Amino acid sequence: MSDWNQQIIDEFRANAGKVGGMFEGKNMVLITHTGAKSGKQRVSPLVYTTDGDRIVVVASKGGADTNPDWYHNLVANPSVTVEIGTDKFPATAKLVEDRAERDRLYAGMVAHAEGFADYEKKTERVIPVFVLER
Repeated sequence: MSDWNQQIIDEFRANAGKVGGMFEGKNMVLITHTGAKSGKQRVSPLVYTTDGDRIVVVASKGGADTNPDWYHNLVANPSVTVEIGTDKFPATAKLVEDRAERDRLYAGMVAHAEGFADYEKKTERVIPVFVLER
């Protein structure tokens, strides 16, 4: 997975935030976060939407029954660096705990990228939603 992610990261940075393939036409963000166990800096390319000034990302892991590693990192260390296009800025990741707000934000993600509806069908877990705030 890390080689695949690295290819997306490289394409993102070479093309001012634009990537092709399955992510073509989708809003893409790079989030640099700190490993919960390792303390190492990690970069995750993610599809995002917005809610006002907030950036919304979901810990879908393609509908797997477990959360992605970056979920645990953001919970443990919510200070992140966000890259959108050529803009780079610090932000704080907040797990959305209110179910109604989570559902509203997740619906916005499904509206942007329909595949996220399938992810919910693949798992019994409630897929977590984060907002990133400057």
